[in-house]
Amino acid sequence: MKLKTLLTLTILLFSAATTFASGLADGSKNNPLRVMLIPADGGSSDVTEDYRPVFEGITKNYGIHFDIRAGSSYGAVIEAMCNDQVEIAWYGAVSFGEAHKLCGAELLSLDVTKGESVYYSGIYTRKDSGLNSLADLKNHSLALGDVQSTSSFNYPVAMLIASGVDPAKDLSKIVMAGSHSSSIAAMKEGRVDACAASFNSYEKAVKNNILDPKEYKVLAKSEPIPNPPMAMNTNLSPQLKAKRKEIFNTIHTKVDPEKIRGYGGKKVDRYDAEYPVEQMLAALEKLGAVTDQVKEAIVEKASQR
Repeated sequence: MKLKTLLTLTILLFSAATTFASGLADGSKNNPLRVMLIPADGGSSDVTEDYRPVFEGITKNYGIHFDIRAGSSYGAVIEAMCNDQVEIAWYGAVSFGEAHKLCGAELLSLDVTKGESVYYSGIYTRKDSGLNSLADLKNHSLALGDVQSTSSFNYPVAMLIASGVDPAKDLSKIVMAGSHSSSIAAMKEGRVDACAASFNSYEKAVKNNILDPKEYKVLAKSEPIPNPPMAMNTNLSPQLKAKRKEIFNTIHTKVDPEKIRGYGGKKVDRYDAEYPVEQMLAALEKLGAVTDQVKEAIVEKASQR
């Protein structure tokens, strides 16, 4: 028996023996691990295509199979993990924090590029808007993404509050656009004076000629945010969790580097499965001003058309 075949059989037997009888999948061909991704803007029109190459590489090298889907919302991906409907999920930092709090979702890995695992959020406006600072947004309109989105809602709202702007009281109108690209579209269509989105999404809009950089500008840029993480179901056995971490730590050495992709479909160097969960949660503490009451007030404001 060839070594690769023997390795595959060993892993499958190991998986079957150690998966809890909780209905979780074991990664076999007939019972693939269920992966769900938040509906963030991808490098392609379908976010699942951004990560499909690396999961296919894991299947080829380790014999573990996956069923990859995009969630209908950030909340749907949290719910799927907490209801044991998926074994692996891709979140933003905030939605991971929520899943960690609700059902103990565990950190699996983050993308790493040039030794860093961070990205940025921003608020953008037209160059002729007359807006030059976040404080200038008072009495102006703003588009935000999903309320669970780290970079199209939570960090932008935190930046506004830190600048003395109470979004629900001081903005003339709020549009809850639901996604980064829809937030950007609201600004481009003139429905709002400014919009919030990740820098990945803003740069993608410029690259795809959706936004002309001669007409738009960055009003504010966030501090570095931990990259959107892969997480795993806490009900997996300790052996399976350790194996998943080992795979994500080493897969970049076993597949075409072009298949190692991260947020926005960008090519990344590798995945870090040793990133401390404490560091991820510490980053979320900086969002302490974005309380449930603040979120509810913003959603209520957005509903007033």
